[in-house]
This record gives sequence, structure tokens and C-alpha cells, in this order.
Amino acid sequence: MFSFCSIGGMERINTSQLCEIILTAPAWARVGITMPDENMRLKAANELACAIADQLSVKSDMADPSQLPLPL
Repeated sequence: MFSFCSIGGMERINTSQLCEIILTAPAWARVGITMPDENMRLKAANELACAIADQLSVKSDMADPSQLPLPL
């Protein structure tokens, strides 16, 4: 596992989760990061980073089933 830094603090994700996110990112972005054109690589890397960040924010918004619900 490795650390992923978020605005709210440190959050842990595992490599299999990250691998799944990368493989479900847009295909053009995965291919685009290998292009010889620097501008295209930057656009593809940005798209890949956005896809990863979007998926991580969706998963972190879900309640942890091991967390006890407390009334507010």
C-alpha cells in the first residue's frame, strides 16, 4: 500500500484499487501518456489524474461499514 494525500488529511488506498481505477480511465488518456508530443502527454496525464481523483472521491464519500453510526 501507499499513501495518497488528500485535502482532509492522509488517506490509504491499495495498489489493486489504484490499478482498477487506471484501467477504467479513458483509453485515449492511457495511450496518450506514451505519445511523443509533450502537449498531448500533458493533456492525457491531466485526464488520467482527473479520472483517478474522481474515483477516489466517490469511494471516500461512501460510509465505512465498520464505522458506528452516531446520532447528531
